This record gives sequence, C-alpha cells and structure tokens, in this order.
Amino acid sequence: MEEYKFQKLQVYQLALKYVRSVYTLSETLPQRERFNLSSQIERAATSIVLNIAEGSTGQSNPEQNRFLGLALRSYLETVACFDIIELGGYVPAEGLASIRAEGHELFIKLSALRKSLR
Repeated sequence: MEEYKFQKLQVYQLALKYVRSVYTLSETLPQRERFNLSSQIERAATSIVLNIAEGSTGQSNPEQNRFLGLALRSYLETVACFDIIELGGYVPAEGLASIRAEGHELFIKLSALRKSLR
C-alpha cells in the first residue's frame, strides 16, 4: 500500500498516538459526559490529525501553515477539555500527566513544522 506524504511525517504519527490516548481517556469519563465532553475532546483530537493530512498534500506553504494553525487550535481545545475533566474531578491531575506530556510534545512538533514553513 502506498503511503501519502503526510503519513510519513513524525508529527502525523504523534497526532495519531494522541488521538488514541484521547479516545482511551474519553472512555473513562462518566456516562453523563458521553455526548458532551467525550464527544468534544474526541472531535478536537481527530481534527488535529485531519488538518495535518489536509494541509500537507498539494498545498502551498502558506496554505499548509494555515491548516497547521487549525491543528494547533484543535490541540489547545483538548487542553481546555483536560482542564474541565480535572475540574470536574473525573480524572485527577496525576492521571492526566501522561496525556498532557504527550500533547505538549505534539504541540512543540506542530509549532516547529509550522515555523519551518514561514
């Protein structure tokens, strides 16, 4: 099977790992949050991956930069969701440490790729 350009990017691979972690976390949230917070954080994490893919193939650098900006915004949305999860007491801060660290690494890589396009 042929790989596309974006599938070879380290940042894309990190984003896929992050999505898996977010989905795993989402499954631990209370049932009453299934259609609110769970759905929101899953959509935001998925959006990171989709924007990396959409912006990478056949796009100019400014256009790819725009899509990476959207991916960064979606990442920050997941951070806000983690804050809400912690505030609600659904998962303690130490239970979120690993996924927050994973996300921060993704943030750094997304930012670096975006900066390289300028």
